[in-house]
Amino acid sequence: MNRELEEDFMRSRKHRYRSVTHRRTGSLSGTGWVRDLRDWLVTAAIVFALMSLLNIFVFNVSTVIGQSMQPTLFEGEKLIISKISLTFASPKRSDVVVLHDPSTGPDRKEYLVKRIIGIPGDRIEVRNHKLYVNGKLIAESYVDTEIQDPDFAELTVKQGTYFVMGDNRHAGASKDSRYFGAVPQNRIVGKAAYIWWPLSKANAL
Repeated sequence: MNRELEEDFMRSRKHRYRSVTHRRTGSLSGTGWVRDLRDWLVTAAIVFALMSLLNIFVFNVSTVIGQSMQPTLFEGEKLIISKISLTFASPKRSDVVVLHDPSTGPDRKEYLVKRIIGIPGDRIEVRNHKLYVNGKLIAESYVDTEIQDPDFAELTVKQGTYFVMGDNRHAGASKDSRYFGAVPQNRIVGKAAYIWWPLSKANAL
């Protein structure tokens, strides 16, 4: 009799153990997906925050619109814009930069891509369809024609501003500082550092 009671007790104990184990396993599996989802959301938020900070302070990607920078840049090409480079140094002559369009009117764009021609204090002049900076003729290897727009008399670039032009020197091909004047430095977003698309033209600027 005692043996039968002992066997009943052991069977009951094993049954209770399996029931408890089953409940615990079910509970853990039920909360596992919540934990996974929470971890995924945290990771996604961190990645989004990092990419946002990089986009604001370090670099950006921009697409060339229009023909004003031909033959250096063509419409549809994609550029990597370095923002951080202008945090530690001012733009230099011949730098290709992205800037907020300072013009007004229906043809105003959000951004323009232009080349720095004159820095603060420079004297800029176009004479006989050729560019002069501080009285010296500038040999511009990046253009494919002389300046076809009208000449203009010497002017001095004011402090805190930059004189920009497009590389396309055909008549009326570029809206630049000849049209809207020198650009304040705070309007310059960053330096165009690299062409990354199309891959056949991938190259540093």
